[in-house]
Amino acid sequence: MNDQEPILQVFLFEYNKLKEEQVKRIAFRDQIIYVTLGIFGGILSFALSNKTNFYALLVIPWVCLILGWTYLVNDDKISAIGKYIRLNLTEKIKAQTDDSDIEYIFGWEIAHRSDERRKRRKIQQLIIDEITFVFSGLVALFAFWSLGTNLPLVIHIFCVVELILLVVLGIEIIIYADLAKGR
Repeated sequence: MNDQEPILQVFLFEYNKLKEEQVKRIAFRDQIIYVTLGIFGGILSFALSNKTNFYALLVIPWVCLILGWTYLVNDDKISAIGKYIRLNLTEKIKAQTDDSDIEYIFGWEIAHRSDERRKRRKIQQLIIDEITFVFSGLVALFAFWSLGTNLPLVIHIFCVVELILLVVLGIEIIIYADLAKGR
């Protein structure tokens, strides 16, 4: 056993732990979409069941903001783990091996980012994220405004704050979109 082997084992252990965390974050992130849709359904059912319940529509933008931000942060961590594996961990492992012919370690980390349809899929996902977490909140706000007459100033201010936060979330979703291909 040479001196490099224990370090290599540590790097491989790190890889396994990172992949475990990535898988858990992917499952959690994907569940957020279903939870969001379920909450929307419950709120809409209540809000539309009686004309006096239309104030419930103001809850939807907050659901969009909270769950959208949680979704975004998890998605970013998933991408960050992949990037760390592709750019850092593979180089550390290559440095510990004697085989200089190794071009890529953990090839799937690069291969799934290199197919010709990746950019289209990522743009489609970006659109779905914007619809789910921004557009639906905006629709709820505009529906509330159209149903409400003679609303107090504090409610208008509250709605404007929700509107601004939804726009900020929409911008952040665009900024965090990982459209890059390859390594």
